[in-house]
Amino acid sequence: MSKRTILTTLAFLAFISLGLPNGLLGVSWPSIRADFSLPLDRLGLLVAVTTAGYLAASFMSGAVLRRVPIGMLLALSTLAAAIGLLGFALTPVWPLMNALGFLAGLGGGAVDAGLNAYGARHFSPQILNWLHAFFGLGTTIGPLLVSGVLGSGLVWQVSYAIVASAQLALAATFFLTRSRLEEVPEIGHDVEEGLTAAPVSETQCKPVVWFGMLVFFFYSGIEVTAAQWSYTLLTLGRGFSETNAGLVVGLFWGSLTIGRIGFGFMANRVPLLKTLRICILMAALGALLLWLAPHPALGVLGLMMIGFQIAAAGLGICSNVAVVRALSNFHEKAGRWRC
Repeated sequence: MSKRTILTTLAFLAFISLGLPNGLLGVSWPSIRADFSLPLDRLGLLVAVTTAGYLAASFMSGAVLRRVPIGMLLALSTLAAAIGLLGFALTPVWPLMNALGFLAGLGGGAVDAGLNAYGARHFSPQILNWLHAFFGLGTTIGPLLVSGVLGSGLVWQVSYAIVASAQLALAATFFLTRSRLEEVPEIGHDVEEGLTAAPVSETQCKPVVWFGMLVFFFYSGIEVTAAQWSYTLLTLGRGFSETNAGLVVGLFWGSLTIGRIGFGFMANRVPLLKTLRICILMAALGALLLWLAPHPALGVLGLMMIGFQIAAAGLGICSNVAVVRALSNFHEKAGRWRC
C-alpha cells in the first residue's frame, strides 16, 4: 500500500473522528443538565464556548502551520480534543465543563483547519469532497452511540469516554506518522496565471467577503440549532423516547451527509442559483413542518428536510464558481469599501 493511500485512509478516519463529538452533545444534554441541575438554556452557553475555541483555532491555523509541522500539529490538536472530551466524562462541576468545551473546540478547530489545508495540497477535489462526507458519517454515528449507551442503562459519560479513546488513538497515530505526512508530494492544481494571494486586510475590505461570511453565519446557525436542540424538543416537548429521539437526530445528520454527497455529484449538472433558491425554500418548509408537526412523522420529515436542503445549499455556495461571480456582480454594483 502506497504512502498516499495510507495517509488518505488516515484522513478519512480523522474526519469520522472529527464529526463524532458534534453528534454527542445534543443527545446527551438532557442527562447533562439533570446531573448538574442546570436550566435548559445552558446548552447555548456550552455551544458558544466550544465554538469560540473552534473559531480561535481556525483563525490562528495559518500562522501556526507556518511554524509547526502538520503532523505534530494534528497530533497535539487531536490530543487536546481528546483531553477535552475525556474531561467531559470525568468533571464533577459545570464551570470546568465549559473550560473543557473551549479546549475541545480549540483542538477540533485546529484538526479541521489543518486537515483541510493539508488535503487541499495533497488530495484531489474528489477526495476532499468524500472527506467531508465522512465527517457527516461521524456526526451521524454520534447520536446513535449516545442513544445506544443510554438505552443500555449506562450513563452519558460512557459515550464521551468512548469517543475520547478513539481521539487518543488517532492522536497517537498522527504522532507516529508525522514524518510521513511531509514525505507525500503535493498534487498540482490548475491555477490561472497572474493570480496572487491577496493580503487579509485587502480581502476584508470587499463587501463580497462580508456578504459570504454573513451567509455562512446563518447557515451554520441553522445547522447547529437543529442538531443540538432537536433531541431536547423531541423528548421533552413531543413525547419521543430517548432511543427514538436519538435515532431521529442521527437521521438529521444522515440526511445532511446524503445531501452533501448527492449535491457533490450533481453540482456541475444543475443550474446552481436556481437550485440554491429551491433548497433554501425547501429548508424553510422543513422548519415549518418541524415547528407545527401536525403529525410526529411530519415533524421528523421536516427535520430531515432541513438537513438535506442546507447541506446542498452550503456545499453549492462553497464549491461553485457561479456564486462567486454572482457575488462579484453584487460587489461591483455596491461599490468598494475603503479601508
